[in-house]
Amino acid sequence: MPKIVLLCFLTLCSIGFVHSKELPDFTGLVEQYGEAVVNISTVQTQQITGNQIFPEIPNIPEDSPFYEFFRRYMHPFSGPKKYESKSLGSGFIISKDGYILTNAHVVEAANQINVRLTDKREFNAQVIGTDRKTDVALIKIDAKDLPVVTQGDPEKLKVGEWVIAIGSPFGFENSVTAGIVSAKGRSLAQESYVPFIQTDVAINPGNSGGPLFNMTGEVVGINSQIYSRTGGFMGLSFAIPINVATEIATQLKEHGKVSRGKIGIMIQEMTEELAESFGLSQARGALVVSVEKDGPADKAGIEVKDVILKFDGKDIAVSSDLPRLVGNTKPKSKVPVQVWRDSATKNLTVLVGEMPTDEGDRSRKQSKAPDTSNPLGLALNELSDKQKKQLGIENGLLVEEVQGGIANRAGIRQGDIILGFNSQDVTTVKQFNQLLSKVEKGRNIALLIKRGDMTTFITMKLDN
Repeated sequence: MPKIVLLCFLTLCSIGFVHSKELPDFTGLVEQYGEAVVNISTVQTQQITGNQIFPEIPNIPEDSPFYEFFRRYMHPFSGPKKYESKSLGSGFIISKDGYILTNAHVVEAANQINVRLTDKREFNAQVIGTDRKTDVALIKIDAKDLPVVTQGDPEKLKVGEWVIAIGSPFGFENSVTAGIVSAKGRSLAQESYVPFIQTDVAINPGNSGGPLFNMTGEVVGINSQIYSRTGGFMGLSFAIPINVATEIATQLKEHGKVSRGKIGIMIQEMTEELAESFGLSQARGALVVSVEKDGPADKAGIEVKDVILKFDGKDIAVSSDLPRLVGNTKPKSKVPVQVWRDSATKNLTVLVGEMPTDEGDRSRKQSKAPDTSNPLGLALNELSDKQKKQLGIENGLLVEEVQGGIANRAGIRQGDIILGFNSQDVTTVKQFNQLLSKVEKGRNIALLIKRGDMTTFITMKLDN
């Protein structure tokens, strides 16, 4: 009996030894490439007034018995004050003379940027450029002969492959976490220009902007964001492919901005039901729901209800493929486009335009307060001519606030643009409320929404 027990014990030990031999060893990778990862801390100075600190303090008249009290004890807070907010992030060195890649949200609007190397040296950094649409930023420190990362090819990544992240979660510098590639080419809401790499690598606040390495020590992505209900890691993290980031960094370095193509359309995802109604054998392509008048698409002959199947010879499997392809196309390029119209394919050629660098800037400095007099729970405001031009639209209402209720349950967000109510374009808040007042309770309505570079219908039912 003891011999049998001993044999089983030795067998289990040998199995455990074999399994341990199969587990990856990250030590050499971290030792060789970890020194090119940096910690980034920023300071942002904001000016606030006393009313922002104590909004409940009234204007006290001089003949009030409380005037002397407020004059003595509240006066120090009545004038403008400076407030400093600090944040942490990560980055990695891409050139020996000090160019560093990180996330735009890490350094944007910062008054001071401090970069700390693994050897404890610290430098003030200069922002070369940022790109909100991809969340990529290029910064530079004044240093020479720095350690640099080796850039890999994200296209060669395989789902299930081991990857590691190095960064400063919660300020803990040079922390290493590991996991696998969960998926590739992920599309996220309001992120039309990045085919994200999804991983289960632990990413937390402070990891943003840090590198994602493959097992050969090559950087394949920039850790950018997580999906979380708690603010901390929950098994879903997303990285910007390094080839996307490098292209952005090159443009920022050479021109200080990013030039993107634009054809002037709004699109919607194809569903099986829509595909069947359009006579398509499968749900693919991007359904055109709006065409900018006299824009590149309009001049090329693209029409509302066309389904774009190919752009520049590349298949459009899902609608989110199209903004990336168009955005990555050099302005003034002539590009072939294949559309599905009247149950047949049609080949067109579009002369790609250029997207304004400030497109999508939704200034909230309106001449009047938002109108909140509708039962959907929406605070709406009309767009200025400048805003319409920047957004490339002719009509629409800005959602200033979602105050709960029907619209909130349906998924309407602050900053959305309402372009249409059922089949009608909307231009004024008064018109919107008039259309809404004619809908019977318990009936469905469909709002055409522009969110970032995506356009879609959102349906909701009026409460009984």
